[in-house]
Amino acid sequence: MKLHKATLLAASSALALGVTAGAASAETLTIVSWGGAYTMSQQKAYHEPYMENNPDVNIVNEDKSANGLAGIRAQVQAGNVTWDIVDMLEGPAMTACAEGIVEPLPADEILADAPDGTPPSEDFVQLRECFVPSIVYATLFAYNKEAFPDGNYPSKVSDVWDMDTYPGKRALRKVPDGNMEWALVADGVPMDEVYEVLDTDEGIGRAFAKLDELKDDAIWWTEGAQPPQLLADQEVSIATGYNGRFFNAQVMEDQPFELMWHGQYFELDGWVVPRGKLTDRVKDYLNFATDTQRLADQAKYISYGPARKSSAPLVSTHAEAGIDMKPHMPTTPENFKNPIKKDAEWWADNGDAMSERFNAWLAR
Repeated sequence: MKLHKATLLAASSALALGVTAGAASAETLTIVSWGGAYTMSQQKAYHEPYMENNPDVNIVNEDKSANGLAGIRAQVQAGNVTWDIVDMLEGPAMTACAEGIVEPLPADEILADAPDGTPPSEDFVQLRECFVPSIVYATLFAYNKEAFPDGNYPSKVSDVWDMDTYPGKRALRKVPDGNMEWALVADGVPMDEVYEVLDTDEGIGRAFAKLDELKDDAIWWTEGAQPPQLLADQEVSIATGYNGRFFNAQVMEDQPFELMWHGQYFELDGWVVPRGKLTDRVKDYLNFATDTQRLADQAKYISYGPARKSSAPLVSTHAEAGIDMKPHMPTTPENFKNPIKKDAEWWADNGDAMSERFNAWLAR
């Protein structure tokens, strides 16, 4: 009996030690993102399946991507980098890469091929030296159908400027990005020539002159939740906003909204790795989280398009609403006929000057 007790005690002690050792050896990955429904979509599509496959890994979310560039810069300069992976827009990622505060990411070495063997360099929408895109999202125009009871709805960018046919206030984001490009399109510039025109003083003047036509009827927004609310309250008849926000209002809240995909202004969002953090574990996570199926899975939770060509055919239904998500993706061919890709390099070179001029124009 004594021997049995001793054996049990030893076994219990060993088990306890094992548990302690296991807990002590658990690896934590700190992943920084934007919060809200977007982080939730990553949690469901990437983090939870990865932790299920790798029970020795614990993923911790920090919703600090709004200050991601400044945060990485401060951590690298202090020599105390605590973030492992950061979700970031393409433009800031290029800046971080140029400053040497994030790691180069050799995509064809560390990321998964498409199921048909296509290498990542040919399958992703736009890889950068230090940036792996995961989603495509769009800023675009939407309208409240009840604002146009005759059933004559706007369908193209120039219609936004047609106040006689499509009356009502316009909600526009309080930044030059997008507004400058749309103004030129409304003034007759082909979408594929927008940046060529915008790259001249004459083109910039032409964009501001066109924006003058809307200025008295514009309500300027700064937070993503504002445009759907302004439309719902019918304070405006047409608004720019993020396609994911409009999707939630249109489909999940049954608002009488329609999205105007003509001239959608799309950007890429994805991953960077702070300097010194490109470990085998981080490489393994990136390989998993950016494979063809995982990017398609994210579209079950949010209406942002996967940044891999091979993922698009795998987009299925919304996890809660059960609706087909393909018609709501910026990258669906029917929605992608007339897009404007934000030129991250042009805005990196000209963004400060444009913001200064735009704010001065607003103040006049």
